[in-house]
Amino acid sequence: MTMLSTAAGSVLPPEYGEIVTKPVEALSVAYLTGTKVTTGANSYHIPILASDVTVGAVAEGAEITPSDAAFAELVVIPAKFAGLTIVSRELADDSNPSAADQIGKSIARQIANSVDNALFNTLASPNPAGFASLTGISTVSAPTAYTDLDPFEEAVSLSEAAGGRISAWVTGAATALEIAKLKDATGSNKGLLNPDLTAEGRRTILGRPVVISPYVPADVVYGISKDDFLVVTREDTRLDVDKSAYFSSDRIGVRGTMRVGFAMPVAAAHVRITNAA
Repeated sequence: MTMLSTAAGSVLPPEYGEIVTKPVEALSVAYLTGTKVTTGANSYHIPILASDVTVGAVAEGAEITPSDAAFAELVVIPAKFAGLTIVSRELADDSNPSAADQIGKSIARQIANSVDNALFNTLASPNPAGFASLTGISTVSAPTAYTDLDPFEEAVSLSEAAGGRISAWVTGAATALEIAKLKDATGSNKGLLNPDLTAEGRRTILGRPVVISPYVPADVVYGISKDDFLVVTREDTRLDVDKSAYFSSDRIGVRGTMRVGFAMPVAAAHVRITNAA
């Protein structure tokens, strides 16, 4: 008699967490525009320089007055994002690598969408606070209808004044289309935006790529400084399998959990451009 294992081990290698982590990082705007940092702890502490060391001209041979730099601390506790997908036992037992990819992508889409929704909207706890509720973020008021790129020039200037460097613009599809229709002169058919030659179909504003997210509210554009936006990720990403809950239909539940938090140590380095409408 041959004993057949019913375990779903075929799609769950020892590196099971990567089945969730990698697709989320590829799909989520947060990871595309921010700087990923990982932690094995429950919280992540970020030192913030509150005041510099006092420096001045000193006469030769004179005593140098000592001073201390003052530091504040930003503490980030990554929130748990979870996705659940139900698959047939046949798929779970499939040794074909594509089965693992499809299960991972299904869960990753759920988690990536939840992460980006929290990033660009004010949601109740336990969702982490994102750009929508960021105190001190720089703001620019755009006209009801865009006619030029002046609001983006202002945004770049505000970010630079705070020590930031905008590396990407994030907005919704409708707003991106409105800006993409701008022409370089009246009666011209040449678009005002420049194409990104490294990515087919992607446009740039002032040399910075435009990233589309359905979770950015209408008539809002975010200018994000990558170096000043940390995506804090816990190392304990899990992929768990349960064979009992769906016993009557011969299916298997696969649950992925990933803990993610956001940190913007210099809030003014990021800019929210809001349409007057």
